[in-house]
Amino acid sequence: MALKQIKNKIISTKKTGKVTKAMEAVSAVKMRKSQERAFLCRPYVHAALRILSRVAQSEAVTTHPLVVKRETGKTLLVVVTSDKGLAGSVNSAVLKKVEKFKASGEDFAMIAVGRKAVEFALREKIELLGEYTNVHDEVTIEDVKEIVTKIQTAFAEVGVYKKVEIIYQNFLSTFEQEATMRKVLPLDTAEVHFMMRGIRPRHGKFSEDTVPADKMIDHTIEPSAEVVFNTLIPQLIEIIVFHAFLESKASEHSARMVAMKNATDKSKEVAKFLTLKFNKARQAAITAEVAEITGGMEAMKK
Repeated sequence: MALKQIKNKIISTKKTGKVTKAMEAVSAVKMRKSQERAFLCRPYVHAALRILSRVAQSEAVTTHPLVVKRETGKTLLVVVTSDKGLAGSVNSAVLKKVEKFKASGEDFAMIAVGRKAVEFALREKIELLGEYTNVHDEVTIEDVKEIVTKIQTAFAEVGVYKKVEIIYQNFLSTFEQEATMRKVLPLDTAEVHFMMRGIRPRHGKFSEDTVPADKMIDHTIEPSAEVVFNTLIPQLIEIIVFHAFLESKASEHSARMVAMKNATDKSKEVAKFLTLKFNKARQAAITAEVAEITGGMEAMKK
């Protein structure tokens, strides 16, 4: 490789390193905000799901249309990804779960959240019930209402869908995220208990559950159980989907920050290697020139 080519490559690598360093800094700020929101909302989600688990044995709950299990119909998958790439395996891990589900041969449709999920569904020719992109980082409960309404409307059609699952990245730590699949509908007591264990912080004032999840508490419900659960259950569905969005955002920015840090470190390593190669090539060229001059002088003497 010529000296000029090596020099141009060094300049290009250093410029790339500056870009990834800037992206790392931006992702770090977004990561801290997303993590804080995810952690602050976990106790609220935990408390809301605990309410359902307490009254789950009530006849009004077990006979509710959004709780009764169905044997026939296809599955509706809500797949949550990011709009942008450069975030490690955050999106690919979620989409691999969809591919695995597809390979099982079960009939399903998708609600795609994020450009990566939309592109995947179109590429694989999967039936799309809805697509949502450009979901901002400061996601609120209002942002999920339309999606939840679409989920409930689809599930309300008897015989079409037997269950609704949501696939997203669950945030474990800055360096660890896990692609997770949760059942949304029909609401299942066992799944609620499992979700409650999964979202409880490992340390801190919210880490202890003061009321066991499987403890039945008798409630006096006014004006009637039917009216209360018709309001409560849709809100719980909103909370489950909202929780998935928060976890996904925290996972995305954490993974992108780590990926950009690795890219920055690698660019420095490559630039150092190329600089060493450039110096060796330049020294070899100088040595060759000196040898030619020396040889020419000796020839002239003779």
